[in-house]
Amino acid sequence: MVNRMVKMDNKQKKSVFGYSKIITYMVIITLIFSLLNTVQLAQANLQHKDHLSMMMSKSQGTSLLNSKGSSISDASNIVPRGIPAIYGAELGVSFDDVSAQNPQKADAAIKRLGDLDRTLTLSGSDLDRYIEIGMNISCEYCCGAQAIIFQNGQAACGCAHSFAMRGLAKYLITNHGNEYTNDQILEEMGKWKTLFFPGPMATKAKALAENGIELNYINLASNKYRGIEKGVRPAAGGSGMVGGC
Repeated sequence: MVNRMVKMDNKQKKSVFGYSKIITYMVIITLIFSLLNTVQLAQANLQHKDHLSMMMSKSQGTSLLNSKGSSISDASNIVPRGIPAIYGAELGVSFDDVSAQNPQKADAAIKRLGDLDRTLTLSGSDLDRYIEIGMNISCEYCCGAQAIIFQNGQAACGCAHSFAMRGLAKYLITNHGNEYTNDQILEEMGKWKTLFFPGPMATKAKALAENGIELNYINLASNKYRGIEKGVRPAAGGSGMVGGC
């Protein structure tokens, strides 16, 4: 009887020991999964913050601060270069096409963009976007209109530069509306406006810098700070206007 009780006691001890090992393993596994989840959440939060930062950067415009430390009063620091992403190859245009050194090439590029204004018609939500964007930029160095369009979306300025900016906006809304925000379209229009008026834009860039305002194509070329360059000494270099008005 005593032996039998001893054997039963040993079995119970082994059983308890076995359960303890199982519980220990389960606790360890739980801790491992918890640690993995914590790491994954941290990575997800970091990616989310990076994504938000990228979107905020896009909505605010591309920085024009020159990494080489050159004076911003030099027009060459703010002039965009190369083929525009996405639409440049489609339309066969390059920022390098527009310069005072080659008026014929500049006029051809401006006409190519301007023809889009003549051939594309917008309606509905696309027209609403177009009006919101177009009312925020003007061709003030060529004509005195408050914006390149009226509040109904009709052209407010008949110069070639306005035709080009309107044409680009229509094209991007029609063909790449999901790839560009309104601010990004306005930014692209601003890049071309900077090419059309390199001298005045350089002076405005100088005024923005002197007032501690971030230098990007929206701040530079839109109506946001229109007229801020009045009274500022003209920046060195850069033609007053490229292309016909």
